[in-house]
Amino acid sequence: MTSQPAARPPFTVGFDLDMTLIDSRPGIHAAYTALAAETGVWIDADLAVTRLGPPLEQELAHWFPDERVREMGDRYREIYPAYAVEPTPAMPGAREAITAVRVLGGRAVVVTAKHEPNAELHLAHLGIEPDETIGWLWAEAKAEALREHGASVYVGDHIGDVRGARAAGALSVAVPTGPCDEAALRAAGADVVLADLTAFPAWLEAHLDGRPVAV
Repeated sequence: MTSQPAARPPFTVGFDLDMTLIDSRPGIHAAYTALAAETGVWIDADLAVTRLGPPLEQELAHWFPDERVREMGDRYREIYPAYAVEPTPAMPGAREAITAVRVLGGRAVVVTAKHEPNAELHLAHLGIEPDETIGWLWAEAKAEALREHGASVYVGDHIGDVRGARAAGALSVAVPTGPCDEAALRAAGADVVLADLTAFPAWLEAHLDGRPVAV
């Protein structure tokens, strides 16, 4: 009788959202442009979308006085669904990466600095279906959710994502599809750097099987 392969133990993979699963530049550009038009305050949206990753308020502080940043953050999040969801595409390999986790017996969670309801709107619009989405967490603070959900791998595009993975004791898998290049991600301590998410399913299967993969 042919023996069946041993079932893999349960595992969880965490994913960042902006510039990891979604190319949020067109949508965020549109939202900043709308906010600038509404307030009469100039915002260089072209520049802003080159430094995505940190919380919204850090970017707004470049354009508004401190006493208005919180108000503008609230307003940006209010108008965001009308301007940012429709023009934002999935990153190459995003759906397949989530599917690969499920096919191999795992759970996929999205952990992002983005306002959680807006993150969920993006995922629903694009047909990307993680098991759970957790918002409002940046850099080391992401470790809280990663530990809570038992994530052994965290995938992101920013050095802040690398820091979050390391703080959680998770393997940091990085993709240089956002503002941080491969050298910066490796210098921050990324364990694995893939060209983009299209390489993730093969890497994950090899990783779970204990096979070495050149990265």
